[in-house]
Amino acid sequence: LQVRYATKKAGGTVTNHGDAQPKYLGFKHLHGHVVHAGNIILRQRGTQWHPGANVGCGRDFTLFAKCNGRVVLHFDLATRRRMVSIN
Repeated sequence: LQVRYATKKAGGTVTNHGDAQPKYLGFKHLHGHVVHAGNIILRQRGTQWHPGANVGCGRDFTLFAKCNGRVVLHFDLATRRRMVSIN
């Protein structure tokens, strides 16, 4: 009986290959910090925090200051949402 053997060994497999780049999410300015118009206050995935007065929301849910002032973090009882505002 004639048998042919493989001339190349199968390549090994890797379980933990690759590494995702850091996304640098989170607060860039906290409660009480002075910010200028256009400053990024928070980077997030989805609306964990919602924009309040004088705060805008970008396409990637980034919250940014629309005017100069101080950052205020508060909980809106009517809508039960965490809000970021500028005073």
